[in-house]
Amino acid sequence: MKDVFARLASDFLSAIVFLVVYLITDNVVLATSVAIAGAIAQVIYARVKGQQLNYMTYASLALVIVLGTVTLLTNDPRFMLAKPSIAHFAIGAIMLKRGWMLRYMPPIVAETVPEYVTAAGYAWAVLMFVIGAGMIAVASTGDLKLWAFYITVVAGGAKILAFAVQYVVLRLIVTSRRRAAARA
Repeated sequence: MKDVFARLASDFLSAIVFLVVYLITDNVVLATSVAIAGAIAQVIYARVKGQQLNYMTYASLALVIVLGTVTLLTNDPRFMLAKPSIAHFAIGAIMLKRGWMLRYMPPIVAETVPEYVTAAGYAWAVLMFVIGAGMIAVASTGDLKLWAFYITVVAGGAKILAFAVQYVVLRLIVTSRRRAAARA
């Protein structure tokens, strides 16, 4: 679980850096420049350390550079704020693959209720698309405080709630099926 949070922090580091610098300085150019430099430094550091970089790392770097450049040219932070929504759309698209979640489930769940796990995978894809659309809507306002609230409380809370609901539902269904099989 610690690795998951480290990966998420790494993926959203440029957005976090941008937000912090912008809130402290109220300077779009400085915040964007620091975010772009930070994203480039992050990739260079990983390469120097010999870490394997995947497609998403390079896609994220490209997004930071492209959206950061547009932000610099327009002096408008909304482009940088929209970056996490693109990541949510990409993840949502990946989650549309049938059965993607089965490999992340304990064997008892994957073997007992694979159809429910597949449905949960599609539900997660929908959640990612909804969060991404909401993030674009919030980013278009240009309100940094609202965006920070949305990305942390709303988006983060929705994922935690979805995980908790999924856990409880799958546990109840697996328990019910196992009891029924034991009685039969």
